[in-house]
Amino acid sequence: MRPAVRIASPFTESAMSSILRPTPAQRTRRLIVLAAAVFAVVVPLVQGLAGLGLSQAEFAADGNQTLRVAGYAFSIWSLIYLAVLAYAVRQVLPQTGESEMINRLGWPSAVAFFGIGLWIIVAALNLKAASVAVIFAALLALLVPLLISARLARSLGRTERDRLLVLWPLAALAGWLTVAAPLNLITVATAFEALPNALSPTGWAIAAIVATTVLALGVTAALRTLAYPLPPAWGLLGAFVAEQAEKPAVAFTALAGALVLLIGGVLLAFRLRPGVERAV
Repeated sequence: MRPAVRIASPFTESAMSSILRPTPAQRTRRLIVLAAAVFAVVVPLVQGLAGLGLSQAEFAADGNQTLRVAGYAFSIWSLIYLAVLAYAVRQVLPQTGESEMINRLGWPSAVAFFGIGLWIIVAALNLKAASVAVIFAALLALLVPLLISARLARSLGRTERDRLLVLWPLAALAGWLTVAAPLNLITVATAFEALPNALSPTGWAIAAIVATTVLALGVTAALRTLAYPLPPAWGLLGAFVAEQAEKPAVAFTALAGALVLLIGGVLLAFRLRPGVERAV
């Protein structure tokens, strides 16, 4: 592989985000990232327009007795898809150099994008166990590299392109998957009547909400970007709306979790002072 060649950029970049001309292998990876992003966006459009298999709402309805989220909450996918496309399209532009953030998160993002597209397919086919495996694989494929790169993420300036067009889109997707994956798991376990008897269904719903909140707050503390905690907070607000009439204990636990993430996210995100953190 030939060494990457440093090029001048007409745009303002942080000194810590080296701008390098991508190698042929890196350009290939970028095209794969774009293909994965297009796949993730196109699959639900085709499935919805053609009415192939179960809709996402129909899939979730079989097993949502333990924990539900109001349907409107899933509208967040529109914003996530736009962010994902912006992230992927930017990478194939000639003027976009090979920064450390792009390099570290390129392959993980491709795996996550293919994963969320594949989830639509397995849900349409009503493959419940497969849906759990796919959504957790997509979450871990993105969340683990983000955490490994947390110090680098914190080193990015507030208006730096890698923060706006790499960290934000991927953190937002990871944030939504952080709440969607446990919801998928508990829905499938309910459908299979496989929830352990150690807790009541209400107890399992509350436990899932608390675990999601704790995990999301911990990741927010590491990344310190508001793009990550907002989606899970939105999802928990959706659970509050859906459950407040029939399960007030679950609903108000979800509301408390959403408030913790909103307040904690703001406090943690704005602790970041550009220039204090240093990338490894």
